[in-house]
Amino acid sequence: MGVESTDVEMKNADSPAAPNSVEASGDGKRDTDLQSIQEIREHLRQIEKAVSSKENRFVSRVLRCLPNTRRKLNGIVLKGLINQIYPVAERDSLLSFVVEEAVGEIEQPGTSRVRSAIKTPVPEVDAYVHLLILVRLIDVNKLEDASRCCQALITKITSQNRRTLDLIAAKCYFYHSRVAELTNNLDGIRAFLHARLRTATLRNDFEGQAVLINCLLRNYLHYSLYDQSDKLVSKCVFPETASNNEWARFLYYLGRIKAARLEYSIAHKHLVQAMRKAPQNAAVGFRQTVQKFLVVVELLLGDIPERQIFRQASMRHSLAPYFQLTQAVRMGNLQRFGEVLENFGPQFRQDHTFTLILRLRHNVIKTAIRAIGLSYSRISPQDIAKKLGLDSAEDAEFIVAKAIRDGVIEATLDPEGGYMRSKESTDIYCTKEPHSAFHQRISFCLDLHNQSVKAMRYPPKAYGKELESAEERREREQQDLELAKEMAEEDDDGFP
Repeated sequence: MGVESTDVEMKNADSPAAPNSVEASGDGKRDTDLQSIQEIREHLRQIEKAVSSKENRFVSRVLRCLPNTRRKLNGIVLKGLINQIYPVAERDSLLSFVVEEAVGEIEQPGTSRVRSAIKTPVPEVDAYVHLLILVRLIDVNKLEDASRCCQALITKITSQNRRTLDLIAAKCYFYHSRVAELTNNLDGIRAFLHARLRTATLRNDFEGQAVLINCLLRNYLHYSLYDQSDKLVSKCVFPETASNNEWARFLYYLGRIKAARLEYSIAHKHLVQAMRKAPQNAAVGFRQTVQKFLVVVELLLGDIPERQIFRQASMRHSLAPYFQLTQAVRMGNLQRFGEVLENFGPQFRQDHTFTLILRLRHNVIKTAIRAIGLSYSRISPQDIAKKLGLDSAEDAEFIVAKAIRDGVIEATLDPEGGYMRSKESTDIYCTKEPHSAFHQRISFCLDLHNQSVKAMRYPPKAYGKELESAEERREREQQDLELAKEMAEEDDDGFP
């Protein structure tokens, strides 16, 4: 901070107001850092309160504030925090991760030096401070230091057998997996995640169980191990009490697994639920990723996504290649479909949708054949091959035969005459198509009603408690207002 101020003052030496403005900005930065430390200290007091009262809701409230706290972290804040809550003998291991970034020290106003702690903080506070340091190292892209800090943090977590650590430990597992992903070491932590999942299941640690299941699914899908991930889903039970964010991740991974296994209807249902569970005003990257898979799965189901999806401000740029893909499938244009694959192939591979998009070629051919069947009452296989861009008339004949067998078109093949004759179009309301569409909509409404009923949770035996006093009621209402404000400010933390 001192070097920066000197440079600015030298550049503005001719201006008489320059030193005062720089000094004011330095004081403002110092006040902001001091306020950040005070807020984090209040979070630590909430954690200590949760430990003493055995109430996890205080820890949950602190973790919901983690996205906002994350934006306020820097080396100065972390160094000042460590100096205040740790004894002198225990600071070195933590300061080694932040001393390079810190350029100054923070002192409390009115005192020459901040009084340091005389005893080690409780394990929950210690783990949370380690977690803040780890998050800051990830943000500044110091992956080697983040890996060392993560190993130290995981060692602290696994060596303790305290149920008050469960919520903080779950968040630590997530960032442990994130560091391994950034350092290309996901396969190295798979055994550890399985071991912690067994422990969390035995202890009924529902939040840790949900986070670990999602970390393992992400681990498997990173290496395209769809069979292993499907076995994991079939062998474990995702906890019903998990947070909406964890449910959104789980449903997204489940949708990818089902899509890879050709179960497109189930995959579509899971992806739609993931979009609804995700934060609507945040987590834009997650919602974009889910929407990409939704578009491809809808095309595989034979449906065309609505144009309004591609016009959303947050989706317009990321879904531009998928909009061109949708146009190619809708028109049944094989040539344009090949051009889209050639132009946007690397992006499709990066989005992990390339394998699913390759399956769309059959849908494009079916759409083109359906258009040909509606346009021509009789047409030869040679002309069909020319319109579809196929190599030979024999391939076109085989494709038309399969389309007729699958019910794509109403036509007959005449091998002797060498042509395909289309039948007259029948009234769709005389078929079972309206009945199946109506049944699908009813099933969707019933599933939505059942999920809404399950989401209405009530505290157990709340009716048996004594009536609360007016003071307790005011305190509870104040806590509810704070909780609602925190949930409204919920960010897209945890959706990398």
